[in-house]
Amino acid sequence: MVVRQRSLLRSAGFVILLLAILLFSLFPFVQMLSTSLKYPRDWGNPSLIPERINTGAYRELLGIGLPEPDMSQVPESVKNLLEESEITPEQRERILADYIDTGDVFPFPRYFRNSLMLSAIAAFLSVFVAVFGAYSFSRLEYKGRGYVQRGVLLVYMFGGILLLIPLYKVAVQIGLLSTPTGTFVALLVVYMVQTLPVSLYMLGNYFRTIPFSIEEAALIDGLTRFQTIRRIIVPLSVGAIATVYIYSFMIAWNEYLFASVFLKSFKEIYTLPLGLRALFVSKNAIWDRIMSASMLTALPVIAMFMAVQKRLVGGLSAGGVKE
Repeated sequence: MVVRQRSLLRSAGFVILLLAILLFSLFPFVQMLSTSLKYPRDWGNPSLIPERINTGAYRELLGIGLPEPDMSQVPESVKNLLEESEITPEQRERILADYIDTGDVFPFPRYFRNSLMLSAIAAFLSVFVAVFGAYSFSRLEYKGRGYVQRGVLLVYMFGGILLLIPLYKVAVQIGLLSTPTGTFVALLVVYMVQTLPVSLYMLGNYFRTIPFSIEEAALIDGLTRFQTIRRIIVPLSVGAIATVYIYSFMIAWNEYLFASVFLKSFKEIYTLPLGLRALFVSKNAIWDRIMSASMLTALPVIAMFMAVQKRLVGGLSAGGVKE
């Protein structure tokens, strides 16, 4: 009886500890959501449930239901120019920006698009290279393999702040930072290099768990190494590849240090972390707008994780040949 009581006490204590950790982790997100839905007069209210729901900040950030810009400050000659059919929407927006005050508008869609493109491409390139590199580490025998495998992890022995200035000088000397496109490419390479070592390590360890008998059967049937990777290794490693992709995406999505230095000359390609900081220190630093932008920034990673979580639990090689 005493043993059973101790077991119940331990179980109850374990559940209470888990709930405490869960509440501690979720409370910042609940507070963000609550503040983003409150009117200014309710910001001092400690209650997490808003008295009235305010979606104005979300509609403003997403450009839903915004009023038409005031054209009273635009000269007639410019209005006549805008009516020409040759003017593209992008050109019209740039022309109007010189006459219409857009200081109260936070360009969230543009920053979101920049972050999404940069993170998605960097994660894809990192995973693409890591698949072939990890396969060579786990399956092929060649001179110096061990040194190369251990050497790729050396980058994590140095903090990002130590690599920032050398990488920036290299990008300047080869002329990448003179144009927005070149700057985008330079930051893309930096993010790929940051995530590639761990991607190689994670996929390499997973590939070693796949029975070699499956590959032998494929090679005997006449498949090449590349076909074996494409038809055997990749389908059996979808869960691991999805995990590595999410990890790489999150690193690029939340990165601020390198972006703040590389993108400082081109505001039009700011990422969301830079945009949120610019919003926080600007005259438009309104709490519901800041919290709404923060919630929208967190949504892609949460949605991506929820979409692939079933594939993250175990591999798909359970039915394969066991050695």
